[in-house]
Parts: sequence; C-alpha cells; structure tokens
Amino acid sequence: MRSFVNRQVAALPPSGIRRFFDLIASSTDIISLGVGEPDFSTPWHIRAAAIRSLERGRTSYTSNWGLLELRQAIRDHLEAWQGLTYDPEGEILVTVGVAEAIDLALRAVVEPGDEVLIPEPCFVSYAPCAVLAGGRPVAVPLRAAEGFKLTPERLLEHITSRSKVLMLAFPANPTGAVMNAAELAAVARIAVEHDLLVISDEIYGEMTYEGEHRSIAAMPGMRERTVLLNGVSKAYAMTGWRIGYACGPRDVLAAMVKIHQYTIMCPPITGQIAAIEALRHGSAERERMVAEYDRRRRLMVDGFRRIGLPCVEPKGAFYIFPSVAETGLDDTTFAVRLLEEEKVAVVPGSAFGAAGAGHVRCTYAAPIEQLAEALRRLDRFVARLHESRPRAMAR
Repeated sequence: MRSFVNRQVAALPPSGIRRFFDLIASSTDIISLGVGEPDFSTPWHIRAAAIRSLERGRTSYTSNWGLLELRQAIRDHLEAWQGLTYDPEGEILVTVGVAEAIDLALRAVVEPGDEVLIPEPCFVSYAPCAVLAGGRPVAVPLRAAEGFKLTPERLLEHITSRSKVLMLAFPANPTGAVMNAAELAAVARIAVEHDLLVISDEIYGEMTYEGEHRSIAAMPGMRERTVLLNGVSKAYAMTGWRIGYACGPRDVLAAMVKIHQYTIMCPPITGQIAAIEALRHGSAERERMVAEYDRRRRLMVDGFRRIGLPCVEPKGAFYIFPSVAETGLDDTTFAVRLLEEEKVAVVPGSAFGAAGAGHVRCTYAAPIEQLAEALRRLDRFVARLHESRPRAMAR
C-alpha cells in the first residue's frame, strides 16, 4: 500500500521527541524531564466555567473564527499585555492549539519553492509544516555562546531572494532563550528591509522570568507583517483543551480561515468557553504557577552547573538545555543510557535540529522533589562517565 502514500509525507522523518519516548513505554520508575506539558491541573475556576457551560447545554458549533466573546477577550488581553490592538472581526482566529495555527499560517502564505527561515534548535513541527506547505525550510543555526538568540548576523547569512517567512519563537523551546526589545528591533529592521513575513510563536511569552516579554509585532513596521500566535496551553495549564489563536493582517487571516473552515471548522466550544475564563480571570493562578516554575528553574540551573554540564540560563518557558559534549557521549547515546541506567528521561537536542546536537532538553514542569531526585541521578550518571573515561583511554 506504500504506493498510495504521498511521497512528500513519506519522506518526512518521524518526530524525534515521539520516537525517543517509545523507549520509555516499557520502563518503570522513570522520572520524566521530557514532556513539555505543565504538571499542574487547569485551575478550578476555569474547569468550573466549562462545567457550567455543559450544564447549560452549550454544545454547538461556533463561528469558524471562534466565539466572538473569546476573540474579544484575546483582543483585551493583548492590548493590556503588549499594547497591540487587533479587530476581533477579521484579525483574530481561534485555532486548535498553536500547532494548528502554525500549519495554517504557513499554508496560507507559502508558495512552492519559497524559503522559510527557521532558527534552530526549535520546536519540532516548524520544518515539517514548511515542507507540507510546499516551502523549503532553511535552518538558521543559533549558538550557545550567543545565548541561543537570533542575531542580525545569523539571519543575514541565510537570507536569499527566495526567503519569504521567518519563524520566530521566543521564549524558545527547547532552550528557554528570550530576546529583549532591542534585540527584536534589530531583527525587525531586517524583516522590513528584506520584505519577510514573520510568524511569531509566543506560546511561552507569559512565562518570562527576568524582564518582560515583548512581541516583535509591537516593533515599528511589524504589526502589518507579523502573524502572532499564542494560546492558553502552557501559561494556564490547559494543554488538553487545545485552544490557540492567531492575530495578524486581515488578508493573511482571511486566507488562514479558508483552510481552517474546510479542515477543522472550529475548536470545541467547551474549550473556547474555558479559555474566556482563563484570559478574563486567570492571571492570579497563572502568576502562581509561573512563580513555582521560576523556583524550579533556579534549582535546575544550579544543579546542572554543580554537576559540570554547562547550560545557558533559561529566561523563559520551562526548559533547560545543558550541553553533554564534555561527557564524551553524543546527545542520543547520553539520553538512552541515562534512561536505561538511572531511569531519567530527557530528550536529545538533535531532535530539535542539527544545531541542538550535543545538548539535551530537560523540562522543569515537574514537582520540585522529582527534579531534585533527577539531579541526584544525573550527578551519579555523569560521575560514572568521568570514572570510566580514563580506563577506556588506557585500554
């Protein structure tokens, strides 16, 4: 039956994250630092709003654009948070998570052969979605020495006459890197000069620990050439509700909703109602969870440095991306052996692009007691590696 499978789809590699976690299924007593998902339950007042909606029989389709009340809540949230104003009637689209929004945005703007610039290491779906849209993904390798930030020099090295889209994602998965307003402004000037559309994935924006998150859409000349993506999954512990959103130029959003209406129609109404409650009344619980992530972040940074695995201090999201190169193992071997020998699951950095090789991604979306135990096991594992290396060299 392989002859029936689309050749482009057949050529796509499986997700490096999911392929690795197949190894976990048969193991027990594992501390997982691998899944990028909050360990908190959705706050009760958000769940209660959804329950009330079900009790009242709100189980219908919504507009393809999403509930108008939710789009208004998104408008109000972005105005208060970023000083950005979008019209709920035509400039805001509710999607099934940011994952769908990424796919829609790329399919709406990419023509065959267009180049999509993707800073790496990055979330695993960007390059495959660019391919499925008919584009050509172009990796822009980021460097640990530069804090895994996108610099003007790195970007200019990869721009060609076919460059059309820049994928941007800060705070970043898997590195936790952030970019401040001045750094974003420098990238924005290049986007304007080279006529690039920016798709800005800001799902971790509300999880910024030092300073304040700034959207590139708020930079001069950028609102009209940025599709801003966000949602409630991470900051409000609502991954399973699958509610994201896209904001941007009216023409681009109209193209996105054309695809959305034929493939998805609309996200589930219950999730949309829960998202209204989150955006209108969820700030206190969000801040409580972010404060706890920050406490865990400091534990992980101190722990990895004490173990001797260098890492760029993450300033956002809930990931840390230590280098394992000094152990003498490549990142995949390190991750597999750590799982087998110490029952700690991490993700090889190469799953996030070639620029991630030699690192592993660890999430601190886990109880602090588990994180402390994971660090003890990591310390023991790395110590054994150090002990074995001289004997191996002697042989």
